Amino acid sequence: MAGGNERSMKALKEVWKRAENSLCADCGKPDPDWASSTLGIFICLSCSGIHRNIPSISKVKSLKMDYWDDAQVQFLAKHGNAVTKAMYEAHIPIYYYQPTYNDCQVLREQWIRAKYERKEFTEPGKQPPYSDGVKEGILWKRGRDNGQFLPRKFLLSEREGCLKYFTKQDAKEPKINVKIDVINATFQPEKIGNPNGLQITYLKDNKTRNIFVYHESGKEVVDWFNAIRSVQFHYLKVAFPIASDNEIKNRLMRNFLKEGYMEKTGPKQREAFKKRWFTLDHRRLMYFKDPLDAFAKGEVFVGSGENGYSVQKGLPSGTQGNFSWHYGITIVTPDREYLFTCETENEQLEWIRAFTSVINQAMTPQEYASKCLDAVSFPS
Repeated sequence: MAGGNERSMKALKEVWKRAENSLCADCGKPDPDWASSTLGIFICLSCSGIHRNIPSISKVKSLKMDYWDDAQVQFLAKHGNAVTKAMYEAHIPIYYYQPTYNDCQVLREQWIRAKYERKEFTEPGKQPPYSDGVKEGILWKRGRDNGQFLPRKFLLSEREGCLKYFTKQDAKEPKINVKIDVINATFQPEKIGNPNGLQITYLKDNKTRNIFVYHESGKEVVDWFNAIRSVQFHYLKVAFPIASDNEIKNRLMRNFLKEGYMEKTGPKQREAFKKRWFTLDHRRLMYFKDPLDAFAKGEVFVGSGENGYSVQKGLPSGTQGNFSWHYGITIVTPDREYLFTCETENEQLEWIRAFTSVINQAMTPQEYASKCLDAVSFPS
């Protein structure tokens, strides 16, 4: 740590090593080494870059490289992460998604701006724009067949319990009308090629359908995301009246456990392995020819260990199909084995960890019902 007198340096270290300041105040990343001298919080390097873009609210400095005077150190000591979070996060709606350091830039930036710039969570009863139970506006949607992004009107309604989109502004009938309880939404900036890219997934005839959208405004797309969570939360409160708020929250939209390319072979296990894009959405393992396909080419249910499911490293001896990647994975189900290969050992281990986390969880009654309905499997 450069500069500053010995007394200030010692005092700064004392405040810094408090347990409350051991994680970034905004994303929870361990060992933050930056701080805001105007907000009194300890933050990570990545979040400090976002703070630097709102200089009227936050002035950031490195705890290791910058000089801190006595007054600034005293301010940090008086505040710190616990005191400041109690002020700026006092009234966060339970359905609001609080991003972590693993989440994308737009989610983290809008979370920080919502807290400190717009002060959305400081007053009880304040109605943020995503809590009205209805939201209407334009999102740029990718065409299923031509791949072009075109403006489409979307309408979210808590009263009707659905999300609709219309191909024309004045259209009376929606192109789709999706029940809110079958929707999942997750940010996919890299896949979509836009920093504000959002993937909306829903079940249609028990098959997964993907819609890819974005908005030029980061705030607007995050508002849509939290509006869907809000409507879904209130819908599920009615559907499960005895469930606690936290139980309902855990049923809301989720990030995919794992995505990426693997090679697969068919059920006879003698066909050549083909490179495909895979998505593991809890117990649904789906594959696509292209990451932006509207529909999965195949899906398989991944159950629990107590129901005969397991994951094994490597391929069965004598596997005949030709494959170019050599890090194999075998998923064992009560019906058959599914064989995959990964390009690197690291990818193999990440997929195995993801599958293991699902298989180690006991199945819920709803998941038993889903398995019975799910007639889709991997074709050859």
